[in-house]
Amino acid sequence: MALLNINPTRMNLLTLKKQTVTAKRGHKLLKDKRDGLMKHFMQIIREARELRMEIEKEMGATLSSFLAAKASMDPTILRGSLELSDTNIDLEVNTKNIMSVHVPQFKANTRGNFKSYGYTQTTGDLDIALNKLEKVLPLLLKLSELEKTAENLAEEIEKTRRRVNALEYTMIPNYLDTMKFIQMKLGEQERGSIIATMVVKSMIQEKEEQQRQKNKAEALTS
Repeated sequence: MALLNINPTRMNLLTLKKQTVTAKRGHKLLKDKRDGLMKHFMQIIREARELRMEIEKEMGATLSSFLAAKASMDPTILRGSLELSDTNIDLEVNTKNIMSVHVPQFKANTRGNFKSYGYTQTTGDLDIALNKLEKVLPLLLKLSELEKTAENLAEEIEKTRRRVNALEYTMIPNYLDTMKFIQMKLGEQERGSIIATMVVKSMIQEKEEQQRQKNKAEALTS
């Protein structure tokens, strides 16, 4: 660990103690935040996985219906029927807050009809395919929302993890080591002051004793 470049004084020691208390409190809060984000992240990952499986199943059935329609219809009529759709989809994007992380909320406003063609020259397979496609579109939108939410949460989890590690393995140990160093230096200074005081006191006592001996000798000779 590294010692902070500060003077070993009692004022700096007191300041470091306060900063250490604050750092430990921040470390706990960040760990709680990281754990909470991980809980949300894992829940969203599970939802996204289940939704993706459902979408793959629905898209497989949709593709099968389209292939059946393609096999039983004239290609020109099929293409023209699909081009006749007057459906318009407006995407509304909002955000919500999950533990200080902004995540998207998607909402699709659909206008028109997927099946705007006549039924005389088309087959039921095309109707089934478009019905399935219309059903799966909101699921795709929801999956996009979940995956973007998971991405944002993952970025915040990584940032929080780095802050937790910086506090736990660098900042707080540096504070503690610096406090120990300052306490050691202050102890040395205190012991040095005591020794210096004892030396001065001994010198004074020695001079006083010499003065008493001198006065005693002068008294005897007078």
